[in-house]
Amino acid sequence: MTKEKRATYEKRLKEEKIKLTAEVGKYSEAEDFGSDIDHMEEESDESQSYANRMSIASSLKARVNEIDMALNKIIMGTYGVCGKCGGEISEKVLDMAPESELCVDCKKGER
Repeated sequence: MTKEKRATYEKRLKEEKIKLTAEVGKYSEAEDFGSDIDHMEEESDESQSYANRMSIASSLKARVNEIDMALNKIIMGTYGVCGKCGGEISEKVLDMAPESELCVDCKKGER
């Protein structure tokens, strides 16, 4: 992989991390449901809404973690190397998901 291509992936990863971190903050904020006493149905809806927001925030945090690991691999000089078999991760895969940790064969479970 060329230095230029690696720099392109690094830029994309950093931009995605900034965007996702902002979304994590948005979904991690508590909603103001008010202090009134609601009917049980409304209380249940509010609880479900909160649980959904926390689930989304958790998924976004996991993506940020994957991006951090990819950025660390760039620093260590191992970016684009499969974490399972040590083979090369194709640029086609990295173009779709630059935070990819596995090559196509390992993702399919063929190795």
